[in-house]
Amino acid sequence: MSSTTAFGIDIGGSGIKGAPVDLKAGELAADRLRIPTPQPSTPDAVADTVKELLDSFGVERGMPVGVTFPAVIQHGVAKTAANVDKSWIDTDADALFTERTGHDVFVVNDADAAGISEMEFGAGRGKKGVVLMTTLGTGVGSALFVDGRLVPNTELGHIPFHGDAAEKYMAESVREREDLNWKAWAERLQEYYSLLEFLFNPDLFIVGGGVSKHHAKFLPLLDLRAPIVPADLRNEAGIIGAAVLARRAEDETIKAASGKGRKKAGIAAEKAEAKVEKASTKADKKAEKKSDKAAKKARKDADKKAKKSKGSDSKKK
Repeated sequence: MSSTTAFGIDIGGSGIKGAPVDLKAGELAADRLRIPTPQPSTPDAVADTVKELLDSFGVERGMPVGVTFPAVIQHGVAKTAANVDKSWIDTDADALFTERTGHDVFVVNDADAAGISEMEFGAGRGKKGVVLMTTLGTGVGSALFVDGRLVPNTELGHIPFHGDAAEKYMAESVREREDLNWKAWAERLQEYYSLLEFLFNPDLFIVGGGVSKHHAKFLPLLDLRAPIVPADLRNEAGIIGAAVLARRAEDETIKAASGKGRKKAGIAAEKAEAKVEKASTKADKKAEKKSDKAAKKARKDADKKAKKSKGSDSKKK
């Protein structure tokens, strides 16, 4: 297994996409495969589809597998469910996918994964300070970075805005549904990004999602203090980010196990050393006791001999 390869899967409301990822180049190592998201998108149905996708590529055991999911993910557990069945809430997604596929699977919020890929290989590469990425699509996802470190599960598309979640007012799906022209939609985006700028004062905005390929039609219409740029990786961002995070999780697990092994070996060595010291002390005490016994016997023999000699001298007199 190459340390520069991992497998990424991006779960969406309409499709589940996956491919092996070259982590050195930051690109797919093979053409991606897309399978329609099962309806209803229950945990069991989605897990079966993920297994089907992995089996299609013949993914070898031991290769890190990362999966993006449209939800707040805490310690592998889905705490919300956006665009998927509500039965996902409180489901241990890590455990479910691992058990169903036979692979060690690491699950992450979908927007966080897209952000990671942009920070590693795309528009945010090498950027310091506060970087805020948003993904515009059916809803609005977000990924916040401070000096390159992810602040997970920000879900800024759900902040209250115009009496509802922000994404209900300015997502790309709203533009299509209400047939807004680019200028009218940009006015809504201006309100939203101005609020984010007030809250976070980012050094850079990155805009992802499928609509980012049309960035020239709406990004120049926005007036913000911070630069706002389109994402570089677009539809592959989720897959690549999931693979990056899976490799990191795998490396951390190995490191933790190695540290635990070293600690265990150290404890064993300490126990062995204590055992040797105890045996040595016991031997020393035994030798000391034996020496004392010999000395005592020698003194007794000397006293006996002295008494005998004294008695002999008395008889001579």
